[in-house]
Parts: sequence; C-alpha cells; structure tokens
Amino acid sequence: MAKEKNEIYRDCKVICACGATFDTKSTKDEIHTEICSECHPFYTGAQVRTSKSSNVDKFNRRAAQAKKNN
Repeated sequence: MAKEKNEIYRDCKVICACGATFDTKSTKDEIHTEICSECHPFYTGAQVRTSKSSNVDKFNRRAAQAKKNN
C-alpha cells in the first residue's frame, strides 16, 4: 500500500513568465512560475535601494534647526 501513495520523482521543466527555463526534479512534469532568478530585481541588480545616509542627513538638518530655534 505504501508504494501506491508515493509519487514518482522525475525530471521537471520550470518555465518562468519572462521566458526563462531550467530543469529540476519534482513530482510534476512541468511547473509555471511568475518570477525566477533571471528576472527578479534582487538577483538582477535592478533593485532600488534607499540611501540611509539621506535619512541621517535629514535628521542632522532638523537637529541643527532645532538648536537654532532654542
């Protein structure tokens, strides 16, 4: 009975919405995904990062203005 419950682990083709494909192993024949390492901003370097230094500069300007007013 246990053999009937186990699914077959086989080669699988993953297809991304951007058109990239790669092979892996799965119990399914084909997997469709919306995002992959080829198009995700974190992996491509297109991710926009905010500068923390601008927040520090903003704080320093507000602190200087507060000192002037007091």
